Amino acid sequence: MNMRFLFLLICGCLFSLSVCAQVQQQPNPQYQLKTTFNPVQYKNFYLLSLLQQDQAVKQVIKNDPELSTLFKNRTLKIADALKKCASDIACFAAAFKFTEDEIATVSLRLGHIFKQGAALNALLKNDVIPSGCYALYGNFKPEEMLAKAWAQDAKAINHTIEVYVEGAKANYPKIDSIGFNVKDKSYPELVNTNALLSLNTNNSLFFEPSMQFALIALEINERNDAGDYEPMVNTVNKASLSAIKKTNFGKYKYSLILVPGEGPEEHDTELSAGGMLRCRLAVEQYKNGMAPFIMVSGGRVHPYKTKYSEAYEMKKFLMNTLQIPESVIIMEPHARHTTTNLRNAARIMFRYGMPMDKAALTVTVNSQSRYISEVMPQRCIKELGYEPYRLGKRLSDTALEFFPNVMSLQIDFDEPMDP
Repeated sequence: MNMRFLFLLICGCLFSLSVCAQVQQQPNPQYQLKTTFNPVQYKNFYLLSLLQQDQAVKQVIKNDPELSTLFKNRTLKIADALKKCASDIACFAAAFKFTEDEIATVSLRLGHIFKQGAALNALLKNDVIPSGCYALYGNFKPEEMLAKAWAQDAKAINHTIEVYVEGAKANYPKIDSIGFNVKDKSYPELVNTNALLSLNTNNSLFFEPSMQFALIALEINERNDAGDYEPMVNTVNKASLSAIKKTNFGKYKYSLILVPGEGPEEHDTELSAGGMLRCRLAVEQYKNGMAPFIMVSGGRVHPYKTKYSEAYEMKKFLMNTLQIPESVIIMEPHARHTTTNLRNAARIMFRYGMPMDKAALTVTVNSQSRYISEVMPQRCIKELGYEPYRLGKRLSDTALEFFPNVMSLQIDFDEPMDP
C-alpha cells in the first residue's frame, strides 16, 4: 500500500469516527484566500503561510520555548549538513525533512498555544476553517483540526523534497518527475546551494528553512506550475469573473460547460486535435443556451515539461477560431489529469460564487465521458480521499451532468504542481 493512499485512508477513517462528536465546519464562499508573493507557497502550504502572515500568531510561535528550541536545533542540523553532507543528497534531504517525532511535537505545542491564547483561535476561525483548504478535517475539534492541518503541510514539504531533491518516484512519473539526474556530478552543488540559501538569516519560524528548501527545489526543477496565471481573478479570468457576478443562473439549465483538456504528445504542437474537437462540442451546447459559461481545464502536462497550457490554448481556440467572447470562458490551467479537471472546476465554481447546488455539464469525447462516469469516482476516492463531484444524468455519449462538491477545496499534499 503506498504512503499517499495510506495517509488519505487514515484521514478518511478519522474523519468518519469524529462525525458524531462534531458539527461540520463549512468553508465560506465569501472567504478570500490570503495570498503570498509566491502562489506556489500558499497553494501548497496554506496554514504555514497564514502563520507567517499573522503577526500576533507569529510572535507567539517565536516565543514558545519548545518551538523556539526546535527552530534552533533544526538550524544547527542544517548548518552541520552544509559542513558534512558533501555530495550525499539523502544527507541534505534528511536535514530539511520533518521527522514523525517533530511533527508530533509541533502538533502538541500548537494545541497548547491554541488553548492558551486568542490569536491562534482567531486564525483558525477566520482563515483556516472558512478557506476549505483542510476540509477533510472539518469534523474535528478545533485544536485537532489545527494539528491535522500542520501535519498535512509538513508531509507536503517532505514529499516535495523526496521527489524534487532526492528523485523519488512522483505519482505520475512520466509527466511530473524531477528534472535532474541525481547521479550527475554537478547535481550535489545545486542541492548544497539550495541548502545554503534556505539557511536564511530572515527565517524566524521553525518551518521556514524547510519550506524555502522545498520551494526552491520546485523552482530550479521548473515545476512552479501551481502558480501559472495566478492571481487568475486579475489575469485570465478577470473578464469571466466580472460576468459571473452579473449572471442570473436561474435562466440556465446548467451553471457551466466543463471541457477537460487533452495534451498533444509533440513538443511543437500547441493544441491537440482532441482539444479542438472538445471545444467544438462545448460550443454546440453553449449556443443551444445550456449554460452561460464554458470552463476549459488542463495544465502544462503533455509532453513532459511542455511550455503549452491546455486550458490557455483551448481558450485561444474558442476566442480566435470559434468566436466565443472572453467573458464567457473560465480558465482552469492547473489540472494534470481527469480527477483534477473535475476537482479544480468545483474549486473555481465555489471561489467565484457560482451555484454549488446546480448541475454543471462536462462535455468531452465518448471514451473520456464514460471514464468520468464509470471509473473516476473510485479513482478519486483512492487518490484524493473523497469524490469531488456527484454524477447527474447522462445526456449523450459526450455530455454528462455533474454536481460539484465543496470538499474539492481540500489541498492535496502530494501533488505540489497542482495541490
